[in-house]
Amino acid sequence: MNRKIFWSIAGLLLMLAVQARAAYLLIPMDEKTQKNHLKAYGITYWVLSQGVEAWWLLNYRGGSFAFTYDKRFERECLTRGVSFEIIPDAQFNKILADISHPEINQEAVKLEVAPKIAVYTPDINERGDRIQPWDDAVTLVLTYAEIPYDAIYDREVLNDILPKYDWLHLHHEDFTGQYGRFYRSYSSTTWYRENVRRSEELARSLGFNKVSQLKLAVVKRIREYVGGGGFMFAMCSATDTYDIALAADGVDICANIYDGDPADPQAQQKLDFSKTFAFRNFTLVKNPLEYEFSDIDRPANSPIIPEQDYFTLFDFSAKWDPVPTMLTQCHTRTVKGFMGQTTAFKRSLIKPEVLVLGENKPLAEARYIHGTFGQGTWTFYGGHDPEDYRHYVEDPDTDLNLHPNSPGYRLILNNILFPAAKKKERKT
Repeated sequence: MNRKIFWSIAGLLLMLAVQARAAYLLIPMDEKTQKNHLKAYGITYWVLSQGVEAWWLLNYRGGSFAFTYDKRFERECLTRGVSFEIIPDAQFNKILADISHPEINQEAVKLEVAPKIAVYTPDINERGDRIQPWDDAVTLVLTYAEIPYDAIYDREVLNDILPKYDWLHLHHEDFTGQYGRFYRSYSSTTWYRENVRRSEELARSLGFNKVSQLKLAVVKRIREYVGGGGFMFAMCSATDTYDIALAADGVDICANIYDGDPADPQAQQKLDFSKTFAFRNFTLVKNPLEYEFSDIDRPANSPIIPEQDYFTLFDFSAKWDPVPTMLTQCHTRTVKGFMGQTTAFKRSLIKPEVLVLGENKPLAEARYIHGTFGQGTWTFYGGHDPEDYRHYVEDPDTDLNLHPNSPGYRLILNNILFPAAKKKERKT
């Protein structure tokens, strides 16, 4: 046999033998190995959408993913620039065995089905133009990671579309009906006036006299969704205004510049904190021109220096507390802070049953919290954009090609994959 042909055949047989032993594709998520943490979530979601189960290896190399080897999966990782390792079946079984050791704070969670995702957002109008002059971190990272989602808003929520979805994100909404309290700075701008016009028109078309009444109805429908087993995630002003709207059910807290009549002078005394998800005993900000809803948030005049603004993720027992462990998977335990209309949550105003996932201890504030309601769960994440410390109105969108390993954005993606976990591992 020709020597050249012999070595070609031998090389081919060797490659086939290696592939035969390479039964799993491992996506490491540690800091040094992974080139693109954010797109790694998209790969895992895509694998699940192909009907293939995956493993989430909690606390193993930064929360790595693994699934049965397939040439298609390898090709997709190469296409998207995601680092991976092809390992034989025996090596993967050893990883699982090591993880299962009771003294090691790791766990292997099976991911079964790609969750169906909805984003509550007024993102575009009939012409395809963005309605509000700011971006949304969740839609940015979903698009970057190539994870599909449906955009829905008030009409769809009230038409009972939510049960179709496993996971719901609340865009940076003001659920109190005060248009984000942008009146003092932006009431003369075209986008603000258009937002008011569209909101009032939508409220009337759905049978409500005020935007605040429409938003309360939406908040209640979302609460029903969570209570029935849904997973809800909110950032920035969609966190505290959601709870404020629940507490103020039946109470007018909007000044006349927002709804045409004065707020109830006894509004504070009439708040019902038993209806809220996360917060209690908070005080409403009465000045309608102040860019704040209540004292839940960090004060605007907080002395913190941006370069020193970090929050720390809590360490949980992966075997006993898999849910918070999933939600805090990251390649670092210290995450760079970032501001928003709602930046952080005062620890003293958080209900005792709420789980704090990340906090800035010196400031006595939480940045990332989680809880249950009925059969479902909710997660609140303070701030607007994890890679833009102060994201102002009309600032350009963040380019995630510049931040493929963002710890702050990873926390969002943890929440998106969380509903894919086996139900017995999701219980809290």
